[in-house]
Amino acid sequence: MDQTLDAVRGSADMWLDAAYEGLVEGGVDAVRILPLAKKLNLSRTSFYWFFKDREELLAALLGRWKQKNTGHWIERTEAYADSVCEAMLNVFDCWFDDSLFDSRFEAAMRSWSQQSQEIAEQMAQDDAQRIAALTALFVRFDYEPRAADVRARVAYYTQAGYVSMKLHEDMAVRMSRIPEYVEVFTGVRPQQHELQRFYSRRNFEFE
Repeated sequence: MDQTLDAVRGSADMWLDAAYEGLVEGGVDAVRILPLAKKLNLSRTSFYWFFKDREELLAALLGRWKQKNTGHWIERTEAYADSVCEAMLNVFDCWFDDSLFDSRFEAAMRSWSQQSQEIAEQMAQDDAQRIAALTALFVRFDYEPRAADVRARVAYYTQAGYVSMKLHEDMAVRMSRIPEYVEVFTGVRPQQHELQRFYSRRNFEFE
């Protein structure tokens, strides 16, 4: 599509980005064609070059959430690690990096799930996939299956609680708790060099 048509019709990504902003700012009821068209300064009819209807746009929004939040979460559980502490710290990257795991998106999806049984079922499936991936992480480091399952649930529900409660902690305070979180979830105290690698990825200097 050339730039002239882009200016007249937009693009599928533009419409999807606007739908995302609408969802995180105003909930699923804000994801409607006319308000999005006004926000993009495009005609309402241009929407139909890219999506059949609002339901198709909502389906694309669901797909984006699955690909970003669930996909990246699972990737982090499978990332290379020499120890279970390092593996857990790999997953912790999702707690601090919106490019890996978008907490605003997650909270908005959970709100949407309270209005839609279909979305609630989709979220339950993704929750199960994420917990299974964490469980596999622990099994990989020789935890017994039941212990692996429970530790995975404790770690996952802790993060889900942060998202649902929309907690805003001082970064230094939150980072200072990382060693204890790792130890609680794994039963193993992380070594200093493991913590330092994690802090370095987050561009944080812990004093």
